[in-house]
Amino acid sequence: MKGRWAVLTLVALGTFMTTLDASIVNISLPSIARTFHTPIGGAVEWVIVAYLVVIAATLLTFGRLSDLVGRKPVWMAGLAVFTLGSICCGAAGSLSQLVVARAFQGLGGALIFAPSFAIITDAFAASDRGRALGLNAVVFAIGTSLGPTLGGLITEHLTWRWIFYLNVPLGALGLLASHRVLAASDARPRGPLDLRGAACVAVGLALLTMSLSFGPEWGWTSLRLLTCLAVALVALALSALIERRVREPIIDFALLRERVFASALGSLTLAMLALFGISFMLPFYFEELRGFSVEKSGLLLTPLPLTIAVVAPLSGALADRIGSRWLASGGLALACLGLLLLARLDATSTIGDIVWRLILTGIGQGLFQSPNTRALMNAAPGDAQGEASGLLTTGRVMGQSLSIAVAGALFAGLGGTAAGSALASAQAGGLTSADVGALPQTFLAGFRGALLASAAVAAIGVVAALVRGDEQRRLPASAPVTDHAHPRPFHSGPGNGEAPRRSPAA
Repeated sequence: MKGRWAVLTLVALGTFMTTLDASIVNISLPSIARTFHTPIGGAVEWVIVAYLVVIAATLLTFGRLSDLVGRKPVWMAGLAVFTLGSICCGAAGSLSQLVVARAFQGLGGALIFAPSFAIITDAFAASDRGRALGLNAVVFAIGTSLGPTLGGLITEHLTWRWIFYLNVPLGALGLLASHRVLAASDARPRGPLDLRGAACVAVGLALLTMSLSFGPEWGWTSLRLLTCLAVALVALALSALIERRVREPIIDFALLRERVFASALGSLTLAMLALFGISFMLPFYFEELRGFSVEKSGLLLTPLPLTIAVVAPLSGALADRIGSRWLASGGLALACLGLLLLARLDATSTIGDIVWRLILTGIGQGLFQSPNTRALMNAAPGDAQGEASGLLTTGRVMGQSLSIAVAGALFAGLGGTAAGSALASAQAGGLTSADVGALPQTFLAGFRGALLASAAVAAIGVVAALVRGDEQRRLPASAPVTDHAHPRPFHSGPGNGEAPRRSPAA
């Protein structure tokens, strides 16, 4: 790799594009529905779901592919596909064309996401890798927070099509920079990609993500949803059987038996399951209970990602000195406290009450995120960095999807959804004050139930982060590992002396 900071800037550009596109579309759905004369909900939701399903289904395969053929070709293919998909999205003449284009764009997003952490890990030595991953987390937070605001401005002053055309110059710039910044991979022996395992993993994760996305709409006990879940579980079980019998598996289970790696991956997934529910639940609180405008609600959500953006680089640099165990577990414990405090919000809470709770939660999440990512990537051997990167991003996506499903189900089951709709009607003049009655209390019961459940999940994540032990003593202090260098030795945790099945020449 040439110029580690140039490499980080390039990865940050790809992270910004793909993260922004995951959050920018939501606010434009009503405009898209009007363009294609489609009701909001149902078919138009596939504009979001198609993107997420394809990313979840292919991340692991593309991560493993980057281990086999090198980071550069996978990364550049992702930029090209993502840019072309953005053009097709903007030019779509029907809803079905837009959904197909979004799926194609998701393929490009997965090709970008899958090797991104591995590219950073290859470029930076262990002594400053945490700081680099923390700076990349800043871009992730900015892309997430900027999406709704930027999407609203573009849709209002131009059209929704320009939220996709925005990616075209960024993608072209990324392709030109990638050609100059990323070094080509050296020729080396390459095993075949496990296509059968890849297909089973893709089917399983795609159906699982789709089931979680449409669960509230289809009904959690509906035949359609239960069938999708059953097929997903069968496909994932079959993939596990296949992976144990091939030389070059999509998922090397030796990685999951490594204590630090498994702890970091598990705590990441649990953290996303717990904390993503904040961004899902608070808009209901702001708009339905408090009657705030969409613009004001969006602004009130920004303290969380902005705080993460400030704290993540600092915690990453600190992790380079002291390791991740106490930073990650302490940060997640602080975020858990933030969830408990957010659950205490009511109809009279001030703006200051809301903001300081979000800042506290953001500090905790920022303290957790970079050190945990650093621990996960450092725990993987050199020839499995792409696979580790794919597992990391898959854990993030699945945690977020499950978070929406769990929080949404609890909120609805405790009466919050119905109460929120009734409160919104009251604000629009559809109900009298006498009709409102106990609706705020019913809404808050659902809101608090969802956030308290998220806090419980975060508490389990704290335990998962603690059980990894102190990985600092096992970390190499050597120069960075490139994607064509000799792989690092596999670091076994206490009681785990098993080396990976993959040969060093793979």
